[in-house]
Amino acid sequence: MGETIDAGKPSLRPRIFFADDHAMVVQGLCALLEKNYDILGVVADGRALVAEAPKLHPDVVVVDVGMPFLNGLDAVERLIAVLPDTKFVFLTMQDDPNLAAAALRLGAVGYVLKHSAASELRTAITAVLEGKSYVTPKLRPENWAVRDARAQQYSKELTPRQRDVLQLLAEGRPMKEIAGILDVSEKTIMFHKYHIMHEFNLKNNAEIVLFALKQRLIPA
Repeated sequence: MGETIDAGKPSLRPRIFFADDHAMVVQGLCALLEKNYDILGVVADGRALVAEAPKLHPDVVVVDVGMPFLNGLDAVERLIAVLPDTKFVFLTMQDDPNLAAAALRLGAVGYVLKHSAASELRTAITAVLEGKSYVTPKLRPENWAVRDARAQQYSKELTPRQRDVLQLLAEGRPMKEIAGILDVSEKTIMFHKYHIMHEFNLKNNAEIVLFALKQRLIPA
């Protein structure tokens, strides 16, 4: 957890919380934003975000899509239920309209490419604070009516627990570590791995990684 300000301190400025495992990127963006916003802190993985954000109640979470332990999309989906007033802006290296569509399925969110974040992030934050969505113009399809179909393609038929296990397996983490992260037994992880491989016809660990890439659970 990075250094934070007093989360209970009264402030008229929007309060921003970062989740990104690229320290230099976050440092640059914090320097960009701190003149206009209160920066509450930084975490470097999706599970830390799910644990810390409810304690701070930020106005906006700026979150990397491709994070270790739990990707940004799944982390935000879990936070929406406990932080209904918090807004979210996704940062990503991936210029994938399908991934942007999956993000928009979560509500009025921002979606900004990291290489254009310096010029667009404040615009995206302003939009989500006003209850609007913002998608970088470089990714906006001509017709966003197809976004639901794209989002369904992204998340097809994996349960939330399967998504957790698949991401951690694809990151190359041992069974024992995955069991500890998810607070279950190694046998349970083996059970989930078997069913994922069986249901999606995956023959080995290499195919697990490729499948996780296809599901956008790990960055390319």
